[in-house]
Amino acid sequence: MKKEFSLSTGKAMINFTAKYCDSSEAVFNSYGFKRILESYLRTIEKREGNIYKYIKNSLEGNKESIFGDTVNVLKLLLVLKSEEIIKLESKYKKLLEDKDKFILFIEDLYNFWRKLERYTIVQNKKIREGYQNVSFIDANNRFSNLILKTYRKIEENVLGVAPKVYRQLPVGGNAGLILTDSTWKMPKEYELLKKVPFIESILLDPPFITYPKKNTRDGMFTECFENPLNGGCSIDVDHWFCYPAKVGSLLAYIYFHRDFMAHGVTLCNLFELASEEEYKGKKPDMIYVFGARDNSSEMKTVFYDDKENDIMLGYINYNEAIDYFGYMKKMTLTLHNLIMIKKGYLPIHGAMVHVITKNDKTANVIIMGDSGAGKSESLEAFRKLADDYISDMTIIFDDMGVVKLDGDNKPKGYGTEIGAFVRLDDLDTGYAFKQIDRSIFMNPDKVNARLVIPVASYKEIIAGYPIDLFLYANNYEEEGPELEFFENVEDSLNVFKSGARMAKGTTTEKGLVKTYFANPFGPMQKKEDTDVLLKEYFNKFFNSKVRVGQLKTRLGVPGMEKKGPEKAAKMLLEQIKNL
Repeated sequence: MKKEFSLSTGKAMINFTAKYCDSSEAVFNSYGFKRILESYLRTIEKREGNIYKYIKNSLEGNKESIFGDTVNVLKLLLVLKSEEIIKLESKYKKLLEDKDKFILFIEDLYNFWRKLERYTIVQNKKIREGYQNVSFIDANNRFSNLILKTYRKIEENVLGVAPKVYRQLPVGGNAGLILTDSTWKMPKEYELLKKVPFIESILLDPPFITYPKKNTRDGMFTECFENPLNGGCSIDVDHWFCYPAKVGSLLAYIYFHRDFMAHGVTLCNLFELASEEEYKGKKPDMIYVFGARDNSSEMKTVFYDDKENDIMLGYINYNEAIDYFGYMKKMTLTLHNLIMIKKGYLPIHGAMVHVITKNDKTANVIIMGDSGAGKSESLEAFRKLADDYISDMTIIFDDMGVVKLDGDNKPKGYGTEIGAFVRLDDLDTGYAFKQIDRSIFMNPDKVNARLVIPVASYKEIIAGYPIDLFLYANNYEEEGPELEFFENVEDSLNVFKSGARMAKGTTTEKGLVKTYFANPFGPMQKKEDTDVLLKEYFNKFFNSKVRVGQLKTRLGVPGMEKKGPEKAAKMLLEQIKNL
């Protein structure tokens, strides 16, 4: 990013490297403030509300002169009271004499700024006027305090009195990024990504609440057989960022357009950010390009197995319909799963927990099922019930993991994510894995509202845990016991492969639906290969005394959204006691 400031689709990006404002005067003289005020005046003009009519009637002239006079008044209010300004400049009398309306204008402009997604950026290049020696965290804090101080000073000089209540609202950047250049020996097919900066570190200022345009994901990721980057795809490197992620044991370079910055930043709560030492000069296992512009008028959600370069490539072109974090997360996991299948490992769409009892027994439980099956809800209900019996409980994976056979051919579970992408709709009783103030919220006022929250360390998720219970999350059957076990491989495979569930609104599906192995993110695209793996692994489960069964969460049964997971959790606890 070369500009000192950019404003696009409700996202403000402040480049501290190009310019760092350290005074209120510098803020009002900056290009960034000019863009904000212009955008605000256009917005209120379009609404034709009372504030716009008040400004227009108070400051006669064309749009350019109204803009200039507004900036001058704000600058004067930094040092003078409104009455003093009126004496100096009579043309501002009409604007300033109605203090109540002027305060409404200031509050509205302030709230317009606060409602933007605000990102501060530092690049590892020193430019004379910009951020240099101040630490990034201090720079963000000082910038936020500067905006607060400026807002308060102006209101104080209008009203003539100091506020009685001070609210320390986050008004600087919602998130800060330190960017660095990264070089790796790119094949020529990927050279259009060459100068996209890598994210070195991220600073979050909670609460981080975003409002993406979409709240569900639709369709499937499909395979293509030509590199989609060679199909008229264009990348403006000034508008792009790369998040280098550790996805399980794999290295992923996730490239995204600035209009989807909220999703790119949210990745830090879901996938471990790789350090520069871990990615510098290294070819990734997978590359994901999110939001590229191309010649297609239709939305593309495709993956390409680049065998020549040994890279699994995901590609989604620019479209408002992809403005949902599920597209960012699920394609990344699809690429991971496709590589796992090629390596002979079994990807699992589900949740796994490592339990340590108060008498030092351990249990490792996998609950498998597609979106909305009740995996996470049952584990959280289990955690609440188990306070008297469980001393520690670690989430190994909340959505996607992999089962591998170790040197002794014993099945072990491994995670892919350090966080969880959780529905708020089913969590009224306070479901959360860890501190809620570390969460990133998405559309909290809508159906299928989500939060992304860290749940485990990277070291924990890749340690590998021998499996004791491997259960299918059945969210639709009302009859029968909450927990039952299969007696043979064939019966268990019939249930697991059918992947039946009652859709819960997490996608556009409705009613009772079936998905191969409850996993449309790799196994469904590679059924033949997965069929071979399923026979091998399920035989190994039964031979190595892993108990295979189904847990009836009943999350999809009306009226059982809370009671279903709670009853299932009670049965699960009893089973663990008897292991």
